[in-house]
Amino acid sequence: MAPSDLPSHHDEPTRPSPPSEPEDPRGSADHQIHVIGLMVGTALMFIGFLNVFLSISGGFEINIVPFLIYFGGLAVWANAAVETPAIRYSVMATAVLLALGLFQYGEVLFWHKQVLFWTTIIIVMYFMFVEPKKPTS
Repeated sequence: MAPSDLPSHHDEPTRPSPPSEPEDPRGSADHQIHVIGLMVGTALMFIGFLNVFLSISGGFEINIVPFLIYFGGLAVWANAAVETPAIRYSVMATAVLLALGLFQYGEVLFWHKQVLFWTTIIIVMYFMFVEPKKPTS
């Protein structure tokens, strides 16, 4: 081995490069808002659904508030979860219109509770068995 092949004490040691920072500092904030929307929307839908489910199984009457909570949660969830703007805003508008319609009607009938219950069950079953798309990088 020749003396020129050995590293000199004057050579700069090689250090691993620091981890790269996100390109857009607002990207992480947008992701956090997205996750918060998913959590709050899902929680509101669950609270509203639970009241409707308990009233069906217990046989007691409920007022309009669980439906308003459910549809409000659906609007928040759709705003955070649905990627396509046309579908997102149509789901949000439908949720708000259904809530306003039931609020105007003023009472909850048994079939209202049944429709909400079975529609929620079908939606949950759909999301249980459909694989989410993997983002392409």
